[in-house]
Amino acid sequence: MREKQIAEYEKHISGVLISEEEIQNAISEAGKLIDSYYDGRPILLVSILKGSFIFLADIARAVSVPCEIGFMAAKSYYESTQSSGIVKITMDLQQDISGYHVVIVEDIIDTGRTLKDIVKLLNSRNPISLRVITLLDKPSRRLVDIQPDKALFTIDDNFVIGYGLDFGEKYRNLPYIAEYVNE
Repeated sequence: MREKQIAEYEKHISGVLISEEEIQNAISEAGKLIDSYYDGRPILLVSILKGSFIFLADIARAVSVPCEIGFMAAKSYYESTQSSGIVKITMDLQQDISGYHVVIVEDIIDTGRTLKDIVKLLNSRNPISLRVITLLDKPSRRLVDIQPDKALFTIDDNFVIGYGLDFGEKYRNLPYIAEYVNE
């Protein structure tokens, strides 16, 4: 029975698009870039759950500036490979961000709707500054005008899994980015 479950799980993984090593090298460089932006000034790293929690952990270790961590959750996929177009903030930050340089740590920017809503919300709370760093950028799918300050990788219009990204809550634990195939 277990072998059948593993085979079912693995049949949806279509090769490695971005290796674990490539991800870690890009994160190291992104950490240096973030350090250069803030030159020792403290920052608040904001993870958009659930997809970016692994990326956030690695970015937090890659920066040397003092940082705090906050979490938000938003949903627009609802167990599908297509965005519903309806963005729902399901968990908000608990702290006042008006005294912070805020860096949103996002897993992927696809249509941009979720991120645009989050940026608008956080900007209304008057942070000292607000930047966006994303692991993956999919500009061919963008439906709203929003660009990250830093994208580690730009990808084609594939549904991807791994390194925090999921399909139906599965595949987040893969240490690399792979294409999800629906067979």
